[in-house]
Amino acid sequence: MDTPASIHVACTGCGAKNRIASGRLADHPVCGRCGADLLPGEPVELTDDNFEAVTAGTELPVVVDFWAPWCGPCRTMAPQFEQAASSLRGRALLAKLNSDDHPRVAARFGIRSIPTLVRLDGGREVARVSGAVPAAQIVRFAS
Repeated sequence: MDTPASIHVACTGCGAKNRIASGRLADHPVCGRCGADLLPGEPVELTDDNFEAVTAGTELPVVVDFWAPWCGPCRTMAPQFEQAASSLRGRALLAKLNSDDHPRVAARFGIRSIPTLVRLDGGREVARVSGAVPAAQIVRFAS
């Protein structure tokens, strides 16, 4: 399959949809509207308010970690998720959504246990895994 000439990535800060040349995805692209780093190589925070715009407006795979601060396995997996985000820079967007603070999205996806990883392509769920997983498995899950 041919790589498209450009990819759309939605800004988590202002919601603007940005077109990035495929060959420049790993070059720290920034939002044309607000200047925020679009693919920072670390997990981005999603909320009830920006979830739809970011996940539907990003043509790269988006892997969302549904978590909560009181969850021990979530805290254990956090460094693994950060490591995977760094490894996947320019190939996928890794995001975290605190299911306690943002219950609308968690309810929409029927999140019953955390941590739960959901992979979205074009805003649609294509895969899910529950429980703490190592960085290598997160990278495979996103690819």
